[in-house]
Amino acid sequence: MPDIPFGFALPGGQPPDPNDPAQMQQFMSQLQHLLSAPGSGPVNWDLARQVAASQLAAAGDPAVSPYERNAVEEALRIADLWLEPASALPSGIRTAVAWNRNEWIFKTLDVWRKLCDPVASRMVGAMGDLVPPEARAQLGPMQSMVATLGGALFGGQLGQALGSLAAEVLSAGDIGLPLGPAGTAALIPANIRSYGAGLELAEDEVRLYVALREAAHQRLFEHVPWLRGHVLNAVETYAAGIRVNREAIEEAMGRVDPTDPESMQAIALEGIFTPEDSPTQKASLAQLETALALVEGWVCHVVDGAAAGRLPNVVALGEAFRRRRAAGGPAEQTFAALVGLELRPRRLREAAALWAALTEHRGISGRDALWGHPDLLPSDDDFADPVAFAMADTDLMTELENFDFSAPGGPEEKAPGGPQEQAPGEPDRRDDSDGGEPRS
Repeated sequence: MPDIPFGFALPGGQPPDPNDPAQMQQFMSQLQHLLSAPGSGPVNWDLARQVAASQLAAAGDPAVSPYERNAVEEALRIADLWLEPASALPSGIRTAVAWNRNEWIFKTLDVWRKLCDPVASRMVGAMGDLVPPEARAQLGPMQSMVATLGGALFGGQLGQALGSLAAEVLSAGDIGLPLGPAGTAALIPANIRSYGAGLELAEDEVRLYVALREAAHQRLFEHVPWLRGHVLNAVETYAAGIRVNREAIEEAMGRVDPTDPESMQAIALEGIFTPEDSPTQKASLAQLETALALVEGWVCHVVDGAAAGRLPNVVALGEAFRRRRAAGGPAEQTFAALVGLELRPRRLREAAALWAALTEHRGISGRDALWGHPDLLPSDDDFADPVAFAMADTDLMTELENFDFSAPGGPEEKAPGGPQEQAPGEPDRRDDSDGGEPRS
C-alpha cells in the first residue's frame, strides 16, 4: 500500500529530511514514543486511529451542519413510522445522530478491535517466528520490539483500510454488522450526498432510504438479544481458522531496505491471510455467510415493503443497494484482503426471496417469529426452496405465536391468558369448559 504513515513516515507527517537535524530529532522522539507505548493487544490501535484520521483529514472530512443533523433526525423518525406496519419488531432507536467520517471510526473502533485482534495476533506471532531460534536467545528483551513493530505495521495498514472504509459507509449498520453503540442510529451525511450524486437521485430520497435501512438494522439487533453475539461470534469463528502465510510475511519484510525510507512505505500485507481448507473452516464460512445474508435479506425485504408507494425511486434504490452490498466497495475489498474477512452477503437475493415467501405464507408476525431463536432460522439448504420452508408447519413455530416482540430486552413468552395473535384463517381458540364461547 502506498503512503502508509508508518516507519520513516509517522502518522500525519512526511519522511524526515536526513540532512535536517531538527526533523531527525523529532522523528526519533516520535519513534521512541511509538515503541515504548504500552499495548493491550496485537494491534497498535492508537496508531490505527491516527492513520485513519490523518487520511481523512488529507482527503477532506466535512463537518456535519445543523441542517444535516436535523435532516438525519427527521429521516430516522419518518423511517421508524414507516416500518411500524412492516415489522413485528418495535423501534430499536434510542438515539438518532449524524456522524462525520472520523466519528464513524471513533464510535466503531471497539467492534473492529474485537474482530481484528485474533487475526492480528497470529500475524504478529508469525513475524516473531521469522527470527531464527539461535538468535532469539541473543535478542532477549529485544524480542518484544519485534511484536511492537508488528503491531504498529498492522495498525498502520488497518488504519488506512478503515479510513478508506469511512469514506464509503452510509450509516452505522451499513455493512451488516452491529458496529455502533446499541440503540444508536447514525447516518453519515457527506457519504450519502456523494452516493446520491452517483445515482443521480435526490439527496432527500436517498437519505430517507438509508434511514429506513438503518432503522431496520436497529430493530433487529436491539430486539433480538442473541443476534449481535451470534453474528460477531460467526465472524470470530471464521477468523480463528484463517491461516497466516509466513512465506508472504518473509517476502514482504525481505523487501525492506533500511537505507531506503520509501521501501518501508511500500510494504503491503495483502495476501498474508488465507482461509484453511478444512471442514471446520468451510462450516464456519457457511455459517458466517448465511448469518450475513439473513440479516441483509430481512432488511432489504422489510425496507422495500415499507417504502413501496412512498418513495418514487424505491425500485431503483433497492436494486442499487443490493448490488452494492453483494459486490462490496473498493475499501471493503481492501479490508477483506488485509484481514482475510469478506463482510458481504453472497446469497442476498435468495435470502430476500425467502423472507418474502415467509411473509406471504405466515404473515409479518410469523415471519419475524423466526428471530426468536437461532435454531429457527433458515439454513443454507433452505435457500433452495423458500416456499417449502415457509409452508413447513412445525410445533416450535406454533409455540412462537405466543412470543411478544415488544417486550423490553427482546422477545419473551406472553403471559398465559393474555391476548394472542392468530394466524390468518385460523378459527377462534375457544374454551370447551364454558360452552365453546370465546375465552375472555
